[in-house]
Amino acid sequence: MNVSDRPKLILLVEDDEAFRNRLAVALRKRGFETTCAASVAEGLKAITVSVPDYAVIDLRLEDGSGLDVVSALEQHHPEVRAIILTGYGNIPTAVAAARLGAIDYIAKPATADEIVATLMAPKGSKIPVPINPISPDEARLAHIERIYHEVGENVSETARLLQMHRRTLQRILRRHGVV
Repeated sequence: MNVSDRPKLILLVEDDEAFRNRLAVALRKRGFETTCAASVAEGLKAITVSVPDYAVIDLRLEDGSGLDVVSALEQHHPEVRAIILTGYGNIPTAVAAARLGAIDYIAKPATADEIVATLMAPKGSKIPVPINPISPDEARLAHIERIYHEVGENVSETARLLQMHRRTLQRILRRHGVV
């Protein structure tokens, strides 16, 4: 087997275990060899053990920012194509990710196909616009549902984290059949 025949190694740094495992399986099905890490510390250790070809890194990790992993990759292995994957998208963070070396910034929920298309796109090319993009309302509901499930389906805690009135949140959840 020559070097070009070997599977491409991808580092997946994500603290949501269920999402990380699903994405790792999906990436393996697409021909990638995956290394998984659940924290900034594990991600930094993984890049010292083996240099990946690609990296998919969550922005917010329990022990810090995924931007630290992007920065380390850019400093020591600038040839690695890294993307930031996050449910907390905003323009300043996207700019910071690009300055630190990330090739793109993808908002959750993202499919494995979207991630692979972004990673495999030639340098300088633009990713095509999704055929069925998620609407802002759908993105908002997905974010609300994710937070709601992360806090054990506690409406009061979800409302506090989202800085939303509890009754407003309850109406939204009922309207969409979440509760």
